[in-house]
Amino acid sequence: MTFQEFETRLLKAKTLDFGAILDYSFQLFKKIWLQGFLMILITMIFGVLIALAFVSIGFIPNPYDVADFQGLNFFTIYANSAVKNLPQSLVLSPVLLGLMAGFYRVCRQEDLMQEKKDDLFYFFKGENSRKVMVLGVVYALITAVAQALFIIPYIYASIPLLYFAVVFAFNEELSELEIVKLSFKLGTKKWFLTFGLVFITGIIAMLGILACGVGVLFTMPLIYLPIYFIYKEVVGFDDFEELDQIGNI
Repeated sequence: MTFQEFETRLLKAKTLDFGAILDYSFQLFKKIWLQGFLMILITMIFGVLIALAFVSIGFIPNPYDVADFQGLNFFTIYANSAVKNLPQSLVLSPVLLGLMAGFYRVCRQEDLMQEKKDDLFYFFKGENSRKVMVLGVVYALITAVAQALFIIPYIYASIPLLYFAVVFAFNEELSELEIVKLSFKLGTKKWFLTFGLVFITGIIAMLGILACGVGVLFTMPLIYLPIYFIYKEVVGFDDFEELDQIGNI
């Protein structure tokens, strides 16, 4: 799909039904919960290892050292964290983005009942690995800038950022800049719908804490599924004849 075709579909997109997308997300979650759990688990393990490594070399402060936070107010701590966490985010974001993009391809396989040929590590192979690195760095930088600008810009930017992985997953032929632009166009166009769905699924996913805390690792992937269905209904998949379904929810 070309950049222009993607934009055209965005312009023609109709209003989507909140309840329908939520229902589709629950139905798909039943099929992909194990792959989602593995994605969250791998990301968490890698994140912990990176955090420990950065703490040990002094790149980021020890979270248990309260001396670093004495005399600081909430605003100062919030602004400082955006800068201090950037090195860690620059390393972790490509891993998270690559796993999420692979996860979305697995979602499509299960959703459309395709032959299973993709996995979570699909985008860490071949030429895609370079795009994963570049997009991960861009993701981390935008996140840091938005966070430094405080809460409202951060909340606004967080929605388009959620679309990085799904746009990349199904448009790997596009350049990194085109993927970033289209993610923001799609995220902005469907901002309120996405925010509402992520908020609701986030609350439901947090119920996993009731299962000794570990259960949240199984329920957390639910948050990412509305993103998949919004993309599917607005943009569709060229190679699976989804064009007729655009905007028909």
